Amino acid sequence: MATSTSIIQSIKSEQEDGYSDDSLFNIKPWGADLSFRELIERYDEDELVKPELQRNYVWDRREASRFIDSLLLGLPVPSIFLAQTRNEKLLIIDGFQRIMTVRDYVRGIFSKDQKSFALSRTDKINKRWRGKQFAELTDTEQRRIKNTTIHAIVFAQQKEPESDDTSLFQVFERINTSGRTLTAQEIRNCVAQGALNTLLFRLNEDVVWRILFGLESAEPRMRDMEFILRFFALSSEQFKQIKQESLSLKRLLDLYMKNHSSINDTTAGEMAQRFIAAIRLAHEMFGVNAFHNISPSNNKKYVPKFSPTIFDSILIAIDSATRRGIAPSQDPGGNKSALLQNDAYRSAIAQETMRKSNINLRIQLASRHLFGVDYE
Repeated sequence: MATSTSIIQSIKSEQEDGYSDDSLFNIKPWGADLSFRELIERYDEDELVKPELQRNYVWDRREASRFIDSLLLGLPVPSIFLAQTRNEKLLIIDGFQRIMTVRDYVRGIFSKDQKSFALSRTDKINKRWRGKQFAELTDTEQRRIKNTTIHAIVFAQQKEPESDDTSLFQVFERINTSGRTLTAQEIRNCVAQGALNTLLFRLNEDVVWRILFGLESAEPRMRDMEFILRFFALSSEQFKQIKQESLSLKRLLDLYMKNHSSINDTTAGEMAQRFIAAIRLAHEMFGVNAFHNISPSNNKKYVPKFSPTIFDSILIAIDSATRRGIAPSQDPGGNKSALLQNDAYRSAIAQETMRKSNINLRIQLASRHLFGVDYE
């Protein structure tokens, strides 16, 4: 199997594209002072939502205790960033650790180990509160924590043009300070939660997909999930209607994820069936090297790297033909070898890979070589 490093290197260049328009400014931020009492209540009532990526609480007891100590001392608290979702909930962009720390302390259970939450006994904590749980504080001290306000900067997307707006993705990318630079798919997982996101997680566990991707378990930075999303986006009717020639992969996938986040169960089932059927036929036709290129020095040997452009062209060609009831041409292995040696195809999978004409060309050539038909 390919290593995680080789897979990451093979897709790095396509991950680095960015936005060239001003959609970042298609937002209306405002400030609001919210008490921790209100934030906890909103969180418990599912009106304040943490992104899936931030599921794990990472502060240790000393860090959490220091923060509670700061509140009791009346020290200022850094601002948090929230985003208003379509259904009027608030998505936590930055500030999850602070909110959860106070919530944990008030309810008396530390999220990280599910044990009782008493403040650390270190000399960095004021001696009045060392080792104390919330219930052991005075009424005045308890109210001080709950009534402490924290300034929130809230982002709301403009309503028009909603289908072409990527501002929230960019806000999250620029502002989130969770300690590491997020990949594009990690940001989508945070911003565009919903039925499509859930479907991508489920499909990413498919045994045959894991074999063809080349890693037994999910890739930690969600790049494997992004390829599944790529398959759906590049094979969609919306993509076929795009007139623009030079495309940003990041923007294209952001918009597809955003506009399809709330698909219904029927649509999700149809999408799952398409992907699984295409993946299984790819494995049946070409084995574990279905999405690998041939060696430049030996056209009978495959390189170990997963190729994004070979993946999208071959899998979309398979999906299109399968849905039309067209069987593969005889000798699929030989046909794939001929495809990979075709000069036009080699150019389309290696140069200006996000030009729409090159995307269409490589899918078309894959359709002709593997199924003897034009791509539709």
